[in-house]
Amino acid sequence: MPETHADIREAVRKLCARYPGEYWRALDRERAYPTAFVDELTRAGFLAVLIPADYGGAGLPLGAAAAILEEIQAAGCNGAGCHAQMYVMATLLRHGSDAQKRRYLPAIAAGDLRLQAFAVTEPDSGTDTAAITTTARRDGGRYIIRGRKIWTSRAAHSDLMILLARTAPPDAGARRTDGLSLFLVDMREARGNGLSIDPIRTMMNHATTTIGFDDVPVPAENLIGAEGEGFRYILSGMNAERILIAAECVGDARWFIEASTAYARDRVVFGRPIGQNQGVQFPIARAYAGMRAARLMVEDAIRRFEAGEPCGAEANMAKMLAADASFEAANVAIQTHGGYGFAEDFDIERKFRETRLYQVAPISTNLILSYLAEHVLGLPRSY
Repeated sequence: MPETHADIREAVRKLCARYPGEYWRALDRERAYPTAFVDELTRAGFLAVLIPADYGGAGLPLGAAAAILEEIQAAGCNGAGCHAQMYVMATLLRHGSDAQKRRYLPAIAAGDLRLQAFAVTEPDSGTDTAAITTTARRDGGRYIIRGRKIWTSRAAHSDLMILLARTAPPDAGARRTDGLSLFLVDMREARGNGLSIDPIRTMMNHATTTIGFDDVPVPAENLIGAEGEGFRYILSGMNAERILIAAECVGDARWFIEASTAYARDRVVFGRPIGQNQGVQFPIARAYAGMRAARLMVEDAIRRFEAGEPCGAEANMAKMLAADASFEAANVAIQTHGGYGFAEDFDIERKFRETRLYQVAPISTNLILSYLAEHVLGLPRSY
C-alpha cells in the first residue's frame, strides 16, 4: 500500500484503468453492484486505508482516503459502491470498544467482511434525525430492534451495518437526540432473523434499499459506546462523510472538465474546433475555476479534521462547494457535447446522473446553508 498521496493517486489510476466505461455502462443497465471493482480495491488495501496498522490496515489519515476517492471519480469510475466503508470507519474507530475493534477490524481490512451500510434515515424522518422511531429495546444480554430505514445503500452487499436507533423516547432527556444509540449489526446473523432488505430502483446505480427490522436481536456487546450517545457519535463520522463525498465531487468535476476539453479541442464544426469559440471556452474555464476553489476548501477541511480541530463548517462547505462544482461541470459537459452528451457510449449522461445525487445526499445543500446561517453567522434557527 503506497503511503504518499502522489503514489496512492498513481496506483488508483492504474487500477481504475482496468475498469473503463464499458464496465460501468453494463452495470448501469442492470443496476448491478461493481463486485469485481470493489474486490480489487479491497485486495489492493485501498478500503482499509483508515484502519490502524495494528488491525491490519494502512493506518493513514483521512487525506489518503480522500485522494483515493477523488481519483476513482476522476477516472470515470464510481466509488459509491464502497465509499461508506471509509467514512463509517471514523465512527467505529473513535467510539467502538477495543473488543469490537479486535473482532471486526482485521476481517474488514483483509476483505473477509464488508462494512458498507449506514442505517440512519427513515421514511418519515428525512434529515430530522431526532424524529426517527426505530427502537432498540434491551432484553437481557441483547437488544431487540424494530422499525424501518430507507436510503440505506449497499445493505444487500454488506456484512455489517452501523445502525442508529432509539433506546429512549424523545422526551426522556433534555434534547430530542438524547435517546439515540448506535449499534454494530452483523447482517449475516440478522438476515432471515427479522431483517428484510428491499431494493429501491433510482435514476443512478446506487444499490440503495429499504430495510425492515422485525424484532431483530442484536447482542448487547454490539452497542457502540454508551446508550443515548449515538447522535453525538455519528456527528464526527458525518464530518468525515462530508469531506470524502466532497473529494469524490472534485474527482467528478475533473473528469467532466477533461472530457469537455478533449471534445472541444477535437470537434470541428464550420471548419474550426468548437473550443476556439469563447462561448464554448468560457463555461469550461469557469467550471475549472470552480473545481479548483472547491478543492481548496476540501483540503482545508481535511487539514482541520486530521488535526483534531472543529471542522463542521468546513466539512459542510467543502461538500456544498464541491457538489456545486461537479454539477456545473456536468452541465457544461452536456452542453459542450451537444447531442452526444446524452449518448450512453460517451458516459456523460451516466456520470451526470451520479453526480446529481450530491446536491441532495448525504445532506441537501439547503440544510448546509441553514447550518452555516445559524452556527457560523449567528442567525436565528430556521427549523
